[in-house]
Amino acid sequence: MHNDTIVALATPSGSGAIAVIRLSGSEAITIASKCFKSVTNKDLKEQSTHTIHLGHIMDAKKTVDEVLLSVFKNPNSYTGEDVIEISCHGSSYIQQEIIQLFLRQGCRMATAGEFTLRAFLNGKLDLSQAEAVADLISSDNEASHQIAMQQMRGGFSSEIAKLREELLNFASLIELELDFAEEDVEFADRTQFKQLIERINFVLKRLIDSFAVGNVIKNGIPVAIVGEPNVGKSTLLNALLNEDRAIVSEIAGTTRDTIEDEISIGGIGFRFIDTAGIRETKDVVESIGIKKTFEKIEQSQVTIYLFDAQKNSDNLEAVRIEVEKIRNKYPQKPLLVIANKIDALDDLQLAEINRTIADVLLLSAKTGFGVEQLTSSLLNLINTGALRNNETIVTNSRHYDALLKAFEEIQKVQHGLETGLSGDLLAIDIRQALYHFGEITGEITNDDLLGNIFANFCIGK
Repeated sequence: MHNDTIVALATPSGSGAIAVIRLSGSEAITIASKCFKSVTNKDLKEQSTHTIHLGHIMDAKKTVDEVLLSVFKNPNSYTGEDVIEISCHGSSYIQQEIIQLFLRQGCRMATAGEFTLRAFLNGKLDLSQAEAVADLISSDNEASHQIAMQQMRGGFSSEIAKLREELLNFASLIELELDFAEEDVEFADRTQFKQLIERINFVLKRLIDSFAVGNVIKNGIPVAIVGEPNVGKSTLLNALLNEDRAIVSEIAGTTRDTIEDEISIGGIGFRFIDTAGIRETKDVVESIGIKKTFEKIEQSQVTIYLFDAQKNSDNLEAVRIEVEKIRNKYPQKPLLVIANKIDALDDLQLAEINRTIADVLLLSAKTGFGVEQLTSSLLNLINTGALRNNETIVTNSRHYDALLKAFEEIQKVQHGLETGLSGDLLAIDIRQALYHFGEITGEITNDDLLGNIFANFCIGK
């Protein structure tokens, strides 16, 4: 399957200024040369790697399009095979005509992620780097882009590979001891081995802990905006998004469902969820919205409780009790309490709000006052220290699962060393830890695993 020549559109489908069609395989240059006529009559098969040529794609005597054709010869290409990339005009008709022409000449359509799969199989990328390609394509904020780039350059892989190599060296020495069991000799220095296991434990723990940050950076941090009806939740959302996305009106209970939108603050993606207000109601539709509000709080990483400072200036104790209810119901969830519409209050009223409600943020969503302080407060809730220090951050749930399993096996090895476990039993636990390390970088794979990973890629990648 991986010996034939594949073709696919490498740019998004649809019309545009240009489109890129990619071929990869042992016959890529030969097939392309049958359909490409250089303006200077060059023989494509004789051209050097990493060169670009102007010419026409020809279907027999019919000219399909004027194109730029790039040649990448193995092993110096993305896939490690001969690769041809054709930049043609972005007409959907032209794209399909060129692809169909190559299919008739002996290519087959690439499957999802097959170009990157071939790069992995040909040793151009390890498995975690290959997965980072998909993350890079889907990154929509600075932080997720930074993490994907670091992983694609092999930062995570090199850290895991170094640990695996050191553990493998000790595993070899312990396996050797088993061959000389009758002589009762030790080739593996147990003191050094304990130090290595402690170091591996430390690194694995740090990588596992980083997933909590990496997962929210990759997927965006959900923030539920809740409060009484008509306190300005939609206006706040519009102020944060800097555009009119939510419906704003003077009618209480306008938002009867949840409205979601995402913005980047300080390079981190935040997904704001404007929910129906929380209050007693007999309106069936609105009560469904209130039920969804509690569901969204459950799903959110952060909750913003918003209240109308003008309307509640004489009833702050009721607001304080409502805030305490939310804090007691969700004690582990960060909660930001915001007094909105403060532009209508005097200094004495503002002082009373600060006195009655702890850690309240003062805001006027209408004028924009306090929005900057709110964005700063949101950023402070997210531990971005590892990101700032350019440390390795785990974002992939498959990697996270393998790290947890490796950590469990290393714990067994450590316990075995402390209790004087025999070398043959130690070797079993070490092999298991090595297996899970290998799962991450791809030293150990199976067809099902590769199929699941690359099925999530776009076709032309």
